[in-house]
Amino acid sequence: MILLTGVTGKTGGATAQALLGTGLPLRVIVRSEEKAAALKAAGVELVVGDLGDQAVLDRALAGADRALLIAPNGEHQLDYEKKFVDAAVKAGVRHLVKMSSIEASPTTKNPIAQIHYASEQYIEKSGLAWTFMKPSFFMQNFLANAGTIKEQNKFFLPMGDGQAAMVDCRDIGAATAAVLAGAGHEGRRYELTGPEVLTFHDAAARISDALGRKVDYVNVPMDAYRQTLARFLTNEWHLNAVLALFGEIAATRDAHTTRTVQQLAGRAPTSLRDFIAQFKAVFTA
Repeated sequence: MILLTGVTGKTGGATAQALLGTGLPLRVIVRSEEKAAALKAAGVELVVGDLGDQAVLDRALAGADRALLIAPNGEHQLDYEKKFVDAAVKAGVRHLVKMSSIEASPTTKNPIAQIHYASEQYIEKSGLAWTFMKPSFFMQNFLANAGTIKEQNKFFLPMGDGQAAMVDCRDIGAATAAVLAGAGHEGRRYELTGPEVLTFHDAAARISDALGRKVDYVNVPMDAYRQTLARFLTNEWHLNAVLALFGEIAATRDAHTTRTVQQLAGRAPTSLRDFIAQFKAVFTA
C-alpha cells in the first residue's frame, strides 16, 4: 500500500495521476472528499482529515509500506512533517519519500527552504529509509500570470536577472511515482529540473515563441511586489517567506540542470516552450 499526501496540490496530484496506471494499491489523506472525487472513482482509498490529527495519521498509515509526504508551506509545516514522520515510524512504513526543494540546504536564507532542510534532517535521524525529491521552480507558476499575459502581453515578477531550471510538475509527478513504485532509491536526493537554465527574460522569449506574439517580463521592485502580493497572501509569515524565496531566486546565477527526470521517468523533461504551447488557451484572450 502506498499512502499519498498533498494530492489536491500540483506535485501530489501529478504523482497520484502517474501512479494510477501502475495497478498498485493507493490511499490518500485529503481534507475534502469532494476535491478527491476523481481519485475515489479511480479506486483510490480516501482517508478524510487533517495532517495534524494523530488519529487520521494512524488510520492512514496502517498497513502502508511506502508513503509520500507533501505538506503545505506554512509556519507550522515542520511540526506537521515531524508528526507524520513519527507516525510513519510507529506504523512500520518501509520507505518515506518527501517532496522537498532544490533550494533546501544548510545555507539557505528563505524560511520555506529552511523548513524543508530541517525536515530532511529529522527524517534522516528517524531510522526510516528515505528519498528526497528536490524540484526547481514550477512551470505551473506561470499559470498565475495568465491574466496579464492575455490582457497586456506582460508578466510581472521581482526576479531580476535570476536563474532557474524551471520544471513541469507533471515531470515531478512522473519521477516521484517511479521512486514510489520502484526500488533502489533509498538514501537518494533527487534534484528535478527542466531541460534548460533560464532567466525570466529568457522565459518571456520562450513564452513569446510558444504563443506567437511578443510577451515581456517586467521586473518589479521587491517592495512594490510585496504590496501586490499582500492582497492575496494575508498571512504575514507566508508573505515574507514567498518574498524571501523570490529574492533567493533573483540572486541565483549558478542554476543548473539535471538528467534526473530522464533517468527516473524515462522521458525527457518538458521545455518551457512546450509547456506554454500545451496550455496556450489559458494565455490567449
